[in-house]
Amino acid sequence: MSDPVTALVLLGVLFALLASGVWIAVALGLVAFVAITLFSGAPAGLILATTLWGHSHSWALAALPLFILMGEILLRSRLSEDMFSGLAPWLVKAPGRLLHVNVLGCAIFAAVSGSSAATAATIGRMSVPELTKRGYPEGLILGTLAGSATLGLLIPPSIILIVYGVATEQSIARLFVAGILPGLMLVLLFAGYVAVRAWSDPGLIPTETLRASFREKIRASRNLIPVALLIGGVIGSIYTGIASPTDAAALGVVLATVLAWASGTFSWGAFFEALMSATRTSCMIAAILLGAAYLSVAMGFTGLPRNLAEWIGTFGLSPYALLAVLTLFFILLGCFLDGISVVVLTTSIIMPMVTAVGIDPLWFGIYLVIVVEMSQITPPVGFNLFVIQGLTGIDILRIAKAAFPFFLLLLLGVILITVFPQIVTVLPDAMG
Repeated sequence: MSDPVTALVLLGVLFALLASGVWIAVALGLVAFVAITLFSGAPAGLILATTLWGHSHSWALAALPLFILMGEILLRSRLSEDMFSGLAPWLVKAPGRLLHVNVLGCAIFAAVSGSSAATAATIGRMSVPELTKRGYPEGLILGTLAGSATLGLLIPPSIILIVYGVATEQSIARLFVAGILPGLMLVLLFAGYVAVRAWSDPGLIPTETLRASFREKIRASRNLIPVALLIGGVIGSIYTGIASPTDAAALGVVLATVLAWASGTFSWGAFFEALMSATRTSCMIAAILLGAAYLSVAMGFTGLPRNLAEWIGTFGLSPYALLAVLTLFFILLGCFLDGISVVVLTTSIIMPMVTAVGIDPLWFGIYLVIVVEMSQITPPVGFNLFVIQGLTGIDILRIAKAAFPFFLLLLLGVILITVFPQIVTVLPDAMG
C-alpha cells in the first residue's frame, strides 16, 4: 500500500473514532495500534507498554500541572477586579478608552496563567458587565475579550508551548522567551485596532466620567503590584537562568497562593476546587500526550512521516508555500479540535517536513501557537467562544462575528513573524 493511501486510511480511522465520541487519547492510541498492526511487523502491545512507561516520567512535563494550578488559583482570587481598578484610570483618555482593559488585562493575566480559557473567564467575569453598564458596543467588548484571551496560549508561561516543547524535544525555556516579543506584537495589533475603530467613528465609544489625578492613578496602580511580582518571579527566574520552567512553575504556585490568601477572597474550599480542576485538566492533557507519544512511535515504525516528507519534497515547495498550506490545514483542523490536540496530533508527521525545508523548529513552535490561537475563536469548537458564551449567554455566532477582526489580526501576526523571523528568534539567541 502506498504511503499517501496509508495516511488516508489512518486519517479516516482517526476521524471516524473522533466523530463517534471516543476520547482523543483513546483515539490516538487505537490509530497507533492499527498502524503498527497493519503496516509494520512490530509487536504493538510491547511497544505500547514501553512507550507509556518511557513517556510517563518527564521533568519538563512536571511544569504543566503546576502552571495549570497557578492559573486555577488566580481564577478564584480577586485578581481581575484589582487589574480593572489598577488599569482603568490610565486608559480613560486613550482612543477606545476602557476597551483597552480587555486587551491589557488579558495580556497581564496571560503572563501568569498559560491558558486562553482561564484568561477569558477571569477577565471577562469583571470587564463584560462593567463595560456593558458603561455603554460600550457589544461587538467590541466581545471581540477584544475573545481575541485578547488567545494571548494566554502565547505569552509565557504557556501550557501549549510546554506541550510542543515536550513533543518536539525543544527547550521550554527558549520557547517561553521566544513567545515574549510576538505576544507584545499581538497586544499592539489588538490595541491599534481598537484605537483605529475609535478614531474612525468618534460616537462609537462612550464618554467616560472617570477622572483621576496623577497621584490617584499611582495609588490605583498599587493593585497591579502583586501581579507584577508574580510575573517577575516566574518569567524573570526563567529568563535569568536562576530556575528551570518546572522550578519557576512551583514558585508561581506558591506566590499565587500567597497573593490569593492576601486578597481576602480565597478559602480552603476555593483552593480545593482549584486543585481538583487542575488535576482534571492535567490528567486530560497527560492522557492525550501519552496517546500522541504512542502514535509518534507507531509512525516511526511505519516510516510514514519520513516517506510523506520525501513525497512532499518532490513537489519542490518553498518554505513560504509549505507554511501557507500548513496554515490552512491547521485552521481547518482547529475548527474541530482544541489547540493541544492539534499540536500533539500533527507534530510527529509535520516536523520532518518542516525541518526538511530548513524551518527552525523553535520559530515553528511560535508560528504553530499563533495559528492555534486563531482556532480558539473559530466555530464550531472555539474554546474562547464557549467560555464567553457561558459568561454572557450570547449566541456563539454573534461572538464569533465580533471576534473575526481579531482572527484577521492573528493572521497578520503570522505574516509578520514569517517576513521578520527575528521577532521570534532575537531574544532566545540573546539568551544563548
